[in-house]
Formats: sequence, structure tokens, C-alpha cells
Amino acid sequence: MFRKNSVWLIVGLLLLTFALAACQPETVEVTRVVTQTEQVEVEVPVEVPVEVQVEVTRVVTEVETETVEVEAVVAPLGSEERPVQVLFVPSVEAETIISGGEVMAAALEAATGYKFEVSVPTSYAATIEEMCASPDDTVGFIPALGYVLANNRCGVTVGAAAVRFGLSWYTTQYVVAMDSDIEALDDLAGKTWCIPDFGSTSGYLYPSVQMQNAGIEVGEIVESGGHPQAMLGVYNGECDFATGYFSPPLLPNYARAWSYGVDDPEIWRAAGVSPERTDAGRVFVGGDPADGGYRILDARAAVADTAPDIFDKTRILGLTDKIPNDTISFGPAFPLAISADIVSAMVDFAASEECLTSICSEEFYNWTGIEPVPDSAYDPVRSLMEVLGMTEEDIFN
Repeated sequence: MFRKNSVWLIVGLLLLTFALAACQPETVEVTRVVTQTEQVEVEVPVEVPVEVQVEVTRVVTEVETETVEVEAVVAPLGSEERPVQVLFVPSVEAETIISGGEVMAAALEAATGYKFEVSVPTSYAATIEEMCASPDDTVGFIPALGYVLANNRCGVTVGAAAVRFGLSWYTTQYVVAMDSDIEALDDLAGKTWCIPDFGSTSGYLYPSVQMQNAGIEVGEIVESGGHPQAMLGVYNGECDFATGYFSPPLLPNYARAWSYGVDDPEIWRAAGVSPERTDAGRVFVGGDPADGGYRILDARAAVADTAPDIFDKTRILGLTDKIPNDTISFGPAFPLAISADIVSAMVDFAASEECLTSICSEEFYNWTGIEPVPDSAYDPVRSLMEVLGMTEEDIFN
């Protein structure tokens, strides 16, 4: 019995062992699917901007151009395309200058073959400025002071000077109203002064020096724009006195020349008659000097047509020292050969009848001749400026 039961017991145990073995997990090699995020180090290429110097061979198709230096063709001076520029300072009426200047230009063209263009800058300073700005084609009709200033600034050269009735000089006249209580230069202190222009030799420089040396301080200074306008300033009561150019009167029968420092500036008043202007623009007292009369040549004669009684309403108070006559000057680079031709033609023109309607006219410059002069002729003006310490800025500013 025991034996039988032992056998069944052993068999049961074996079955139980097999059953348990069947329930145990087996080690199996499998492929696992991962569904969770894992941190894995992976090398990933990233684009980063980096400056890289790259040598590039560029193939360019170009049209090659050759630079050729071409010299500009400049029209010859005196041609239609490039006329000689003639500048007149505005010392008399602009219309008178333009019309008379064109007469002169036509005569010079006929004599030289050159073309000329006449103009009147707005002032003495503007005339100098233009000559310096156009050094190779300008001719300037400028007074002594203007010439010295232009020569100092840029080397303008003098070619010739005016002659008035045999004289190479002129001077300044102080003009006051006939009924004025001004009897001497000292009486000008504090008075209103009409001048042609601050660049005028006779109209401003010489009288200002004389008054400064005498300790005279004037009042208001009125820049009138020309010698005739300054004279009219007194005539119209716009100022107490005026200054302008004075050329001596011609005496009866041309018996002798008026003497500076000896004869009265208005010696003609001894005739006891009023001056009269002729149709030709000349101002006589008692007829032509050839007929025993006087001829007046001072700045008032230029306005005797518009103010025929100006000599009755004004008088000359006094004169300054002598002044070298006005110049014909040339730009610093003006061709010498052409300037010589012009001066020669001007000498002939001044002796012609045509000149009486141009620079020889009473209303214009009243020149009677032209003569070559050296630069040294204007040393007295330089000395005057040096003594006073005057500069261009003092005169034009």
C-alpha cells in the first residue's frame, strides 16, 4: 500500500514540477519598440554665418577706353567770341559811359582789328575785383587810388594816363551851397558829406586825408554814386558839402595857364556873368576862351544840362593837393603786344573829333590827351596810403 502510494506520490511530484517549469518565464531575444523620449547625443550639422575670404577670379567683359588729353581751344583775345573787356568806374552817369564807351570801342576796333565790350561795374571796388578775376582780358579806366589798390591786390599794370589840357594832374574841390555859412575847412566838422564813392581818389581819399590831418571830423558820409551826383547832393540840399574832381579853368585867349596855389579856383567869377552850357556840352563864361572868355572844367560842368544854375547856387570852398591823372590799366596777365596796340590807338583816338562824344566829352572824363606813364608816377598815392596806414579794407568797408 505504502509502496503504491509512494509511486503515486512520486508521479504527482513530477507532474507538479513540470507544471511549475511550464509557468516560469523564458529568456527570449526580442526587438524592442521604444515609445518614450530618450536623451541621446547626436551630432547634427548646423548652418552658422561665417565670413570667409574667397579668392575669386572674375571674368569681365569691358570696352576699353583710351584717355586722351585734349587741349581746350580758346578763342583769341579780341575776337567775336572773346572781346576785350573794357571797364569804366562809375564816376559819371552810366548811360553816358556806355554810349561814349561804344564810340571809343568802335574807333579802337577800326584801328586795331580787335573786338571790345564796354561795361560799368557797380563801384570802384567791383571794377578792381573784376580785373583781378579776369586777368588776361580786361582793360580798366581807373583813377590813381583804384590803380594802386588793383596793383597791390593782383598786379594790375598801368599802360597810360589821361592828359587834361596839357596837365597830367588834377585835384579835389570842396563844394558848398552859395548861401552856406561854411567859410573854411574847419567849418566842415560835423557836417554831412556827399562823396562819389569810397574808392574815389579825388572824391574821397585826398579830402579825407586832408581833413584828418587838420583834425576835422565830419558827420554823416553819403555815397552818391558818382562825381555829378555828389555835386547834385549839395545843389539839392541833401548834404552840407561835397567833393569831386577839379580841373583848372581855361583862361581868356589862352594867354596863360591857370596857376595852382596862386589863382582862385573860380577865377571866372571876375567876368560877372553866369556860366552857360553849349549844345556841344561845354560850359563857358563870356564865350569861348579863343574869344576872350573862360571855360569851366570842374565836376559841376557834367550836370550843367540838368542843373543849369548849379554854378549860381554852389561855390568852391577849397582844393586839395595835386593828384596824378586817371589811368588806362590792364589785367596782370593781359598780353603785352595787344596792350601796346590799344595804348597807341587810344593816343590817336584822344586827338580825334570822335573823342569829343566819348571820354573827351564834358559829361564823360573830359580828357584831352593820353600819354604813357610808368608805375612810379603813382608812388605819391602809395606814400599817402602808407603814412595813413590805409588798406583796401579801410576804403571799401
